Amino acid sequence: MNEPTAPHRRIQTYVRRSSPLTHSQQRGNDEYAARFRIPPGTCLDSLHLFCNQHPLTIEIGFGMGQSLVTMAQQHPERNFLGIEVHLPGLAQLYFAAGEQQLTNLKVLEGDAIRLLAEHCPPASVDRFQLFFPDPWPKSRHHKRRLVCPDNVELLRQRLCIGGVFHMATDWPPYAQWMLDVMTAAPGFTNLAGIGQFHERPADRPLTRFEQRGLREGRPIRDLLFQRLADTT
Repeated sequence: MNEPTAPHRRIQTYVRRSSPLTHSQQRGNDEYAARFRIPPGTCLDSLHLFCNQHPLTIEIGFGMGQSLVTMAQQHPERNFLGIEVHLPGLAQLYFAAGEQQLTNLKVLEGDAIRLLAEHCPPASVDRFQLFFPDPWPKSRHHKRRLVCPDNVELLRQRLCIGGVFHMATDWPPYAQWMLDVMTAAPGFTNLAGIGQFHERPADRPLTRFEQRGLREGRPIRDLLFQRLADTT
């Protein structure tokens, strides 16, 4: 199948935000970043990142990285790659992963969709994770939502057959948007059943952000869509 053609000026799905680094974040940058940071241009598959063939999970926009570090701790048999643009989140993950001495986690800074399009081989990823992305609630900003047909097709091509795209959000309109886009996307099946949201899998840790949302009564929606074999 031909690769999707990227538009000349692709719409960004994020806005860079920054704030002063805390003491632990500064330590993460100073002491641990070199251990986890991936050089630009590296091929994004398990063999090149980890020198093994373990299943690869890629999380797009990991925030402060708490759940990603926890999953890497709990699943040493898997490899994890986190992609983020916000410097405090990157530094916090360096610190947490370094303190835990993780060897199955790597970190990449930059625009995830561009990096995946340019450096991730087809059928090389076991799972994509997109947890609590910016919902871009205003109608004029919906074009910035990461879950859109072109991006979903790119992720489908990077997933191995049977691989899963796992999304979660606390914004009901975006949850329905995700469900509609994924239902219409070719080559996927909804693991919860047609038109249904999935219960939170036990291996997705609760973050502080999510716990606060639950206390405030915000509904949390998980969606798990599995890549199907190509048909001829």
